[in-house]
Amino acid sequence: MPESAELIGRINPKLRQVFMTESRVLISASSGTGFWEGAVRNTINRKALNCVNGAFSDRWREVTELNGKANEVLEVEWGQPILPEMVAERLATGEFDAITIVHNETSTGVLNPVAEIAQAVRSAPNGDEIMILVDAVSGIAGVKLEFDAWDLDVALTSSQKAFALPPGLAFAAVSDRAMEKAKTVPNRGYYFDFITLDKSLQKNQTPATPALSLLFALDVQLDAFLAEGLENRFARHLAMRDRTIQWAKEQGWPMFAAPGYESPTVTCIDNQSGIDISALNKYLREKGMIISNGYGSRLKNKTFRIAHMGDLQMSDMEELFVAIESYLQG
Repeated sequence: MPESAELIGRINPKLRQVFMTESRVLISASSGTGFWEGAVRNTINRKALNCVNGAFSDRWREVTELNGKANEVLEVEWGQPILPEMVAERLATGEFDAITIVHNETSTGVLNPVAEIAQAVRSAPNGDEIMILVDAVSGIAGVKLEFDAWDLDVALTSSQKAFALPPGLAFAAVSDRAMEKAKTVPNRGYYFDFITLDKSLQKNQTPATPALSLLFALDVQLDAFLAEGLENRFARHLAMRDRTIQWAKEQGWPMFAAPGYESPTVTCIDNQSGIDISALNKYLREKGMIISNGYGSRLKNKTFRIAHMGDLQMSDMEELFVAIESYLQG
């Protein structure tokens, strides 16, 4: 219906502002995981380098393999960042045509230096041909990601993290270079085929049924982003991150993320004190709050995570800190 086309027509220019791109931003009724698969299926012909430093980057590695793509893994200790020199060393062979990297690793609270990594990729022997695929699920709209300036090829996210919307929508900025590459890749599938999605987007449509209720919510939320100002929004997230780290250190708790690479949207704390996270969350739920245990078998109970993203304000963080202190004091 024309109302649907008008809605998508309003949304996409605002999405491009958030992604800081002149390229298209594809829209899918899915989680961000769907565009993991889309990025892999559309852009890899030879071999991918999967950069792994946490649970979600490791799952993208798994998705790459499950889609039958050749790959190698560059893995560092969880809590540490992927560094540009590591990537440059692995790409020197010239055998890769794609790299996957998570910008903001939700499981460990590490922000990878994607801008510098992208520079290292472009300096590789066949750097202009390598697809730079970035998971920005828990970052974008809370952390600056300059799609065009950093010369990325795919940056994907979903609606339920820093966008502060219900889950069910995913977005992917896709470069012209990636669109041309997709034309050369066989068996791209249908639902996440970039070519099909882009053809529909040019008519302000989607090839499959859109999640209209969520798109209306997105339209309103994007207006709120731009009214706040993206730079102000990034600064608010950084301020909440810095306050959370300061408060945690006051409690005597060390950060899990390496110094200098702490995420602006989620702080991961090393649970050396042995706090019973389940019991703490039972207490917090009574006050309308919750934090997250460590993610996956490697980190559960060994770490816990405090989110400071989306529509949260400093006052929300202070209220949470008071509640946690109250619990700890018995």
